[in-house]
Amino acid sequence: MSNFVLILLLAAFPALSTDMYLPAIPTLCTVWDIPLSQANLSLVVFFIAFSSFLLIHGPLSDRFGRRPILLTGILLFITGSLLCAFSQSINALIAARVVQAIGAAAASALSFALAKDLYDGEYRKKLLAYIGIIIPLCTMTSPTIGALILQQISWRGIFILQGTLALFALYGSFRLQEPLTEKESGGVAEALGRYGILFRNAPFMIYCVAFAMAGLAFFAFIASSSNIYITTFGMSEKAYGLLFAFNAVSLTLGSFMCSRLCVGMESRHILYISFSGMLLAALCMVVLGNDTPVSFAVTMFFYTMFLGMSRPISNHMILEQVDRYAGAAASLVTFFFFLCGALAMEIVSLDWQSKPFVIATLGVIGTVLPLGVTFAMRYSGRTDTPQT
Repeated sequence: MSNFVLILLLAAFPALSTDMYLPAIPTLCTVWDIPLSQANLSLVVFFIAFSSFLLIHGPLSDRFGRRPILLTGILLFITGSLLCAFSQSINALIAARVVQAIGAAAASALSFALAKDLYDGEYRKKLLAYIGIIIPLCTMTSPTIGALILQQISWRGIFILQGTLALFALYGSFRLQEPLTEKESGGVAEALGRYGILFRNAPFMIYCVAFAMAGLAFFAFIASSSNIYITTFGMSEKAYGLLFAFNAVSLTLGSFMCSRLCVGMESRHILYISFSGMLLAALCMVVLGNDTPVSFAVTMFFYTMFLGMSRPISNHMILEQVDRYAGAAASLVTFFFFLCGALAMEIVSLDWQSKPFVIATLGVIGTVLPLGVTFAMRYSGRTDTPQT
């Protein structure tokens, strides 16, 4: 298995961990007689644990190498998947999801670290763009696969399949040759010190936080989409899977457009187009009201398409601000993105009269900041050169 394919597999872990499981959430509410907010804790807690352990895996991989941390993480993910499959209550499922999240965090963080280690320049941009295509493909097919398993077997089969798919990444990680030739020294204090250096890197932190905000509406959609389509609009699990796939196609389309535009067009110009398009789509979502599944699906399609266009370039620009501590830097990038995701999931899980309106509001808030930062950093004279 090539390093290129392995990186793509590792980047897909968060999507495999969440999207395949989404059609089962209404079923868990019925089976265990729990409210949606409690069932959604299995998503929220996953992202909190996932985001927290990103900060641990990155420095550990800088200290001990990418390969041992990666192998340990994937084994934890497989263990957590099996624990999820045999859970007998929502509390047991939440605890098992924490184990699964710890393993997924290693895979996700090290996918960006390996991209930084093994590729640079335009080739890294293209790799990140391809990651932006593969992840939506997983997002597109996962709910449909999950719905089929739910109908033919049970919700437990979804987690068994997740653990089985992780075996391919485990095989690729065994074959991986350690790319880190110079490991960092020291223990916990030195690891925290590396984060201190990154926090003092103003361009890196500004980009990191601002670009993470762009995912607010997307994660709110992930957390509430099954409730909106199945409960509010009264659609079947199969129809929900198709509509979710329709939204994932837009993410793939946006990433594909980015892979074409990044050759010959300045990165900032792509971000101007992307964030402006996201803002316009969110405003349309607010104005149209989204009282029907069609209007909601169409406006989310365009919002997600422009989000897909922005992610490869925004991640590349963030990583360009550092030339050391790639593991810790990659962890912070993914940490802030999924921390914003956990916040959005918790917000949308509250008892709102219209969840689509909440998603639209988060879309407006989440695009104004990165669009403003992109303009401000341009006119402040900042460049995309690495900062030590």
